[in-house]
Amino acid sequence: MSENSSRVIPRLNERILSSLNSRSVAAHPWHDLEIGPGAPSVFNCVIEINRGSKVKYKLDNRYGLIKVDKVLYSSVVYPHNYGFIPRTLCEDADPMDVLVLMQETVQPGSFLRARAIGLMPLIDQGERDDKIIAVCVDDPEFRHYNDLSELPPHRLAEIRRFFEDYKKNENKEVAVNEFLPAEAAVQAIQHSMDLYGEYIVETLRR
Repeated sequence: MSENSSRVIPRLNERILSSLNSRSVAAHPWHDLEIGPGAPSVFNCVIEINRGSKVKYKLDNRYGLIKVDKVLYSSVVYPHNYGFIPRTLCEDADPMDVLVLMQETVQPGSFLRARAIGLMPLIDQGERDDKIIAVCVDDPEFRHYNDLSELPPHRLAEIRRFFEDYKKNENKEVAVNEFLPAEAAVQAIQHSMDLYGEYIVETLRR
């Protein structure tokens, strides 16, 4: 057996390659959905968890399906629709997370266009896990917001408290640092786009 044939390829690499090279596989929302021409300011995002849900849905990176990860241990619900930005990659090997403010609840697995208005720096059990705060650009009530500073202060207080509390009953510590403006969010998205692009290039060279 040759060295190449015996090498174990990580699942993420394998799924990206099959998604890019084979049209016989089902579309993968992380890799096949375009981020959009307006990125990093305006971008497509896939909703994993609907507003008001106590169920934590999560993208299965291998199969590209939205799976039930768990039911929250605390008596809280997600304050807004929550998901990820396709064709981005963060240091935790997952796509960039995004919380989308809008009027309506969106079903898990749907995708929509959003605009970054801020960044919520978050430390989850000692590891960095920042979240993009965004608004749906096709929602007439929210599309005019361009920065977190334009939101009512109570809105941000609710978001902060949810993420500080939602894992407490699991004895897991989450710390939310000061919110950052839209410019920081755009830079974070661009960085995650660059990481994804570098990863794809390196993967295809193998």
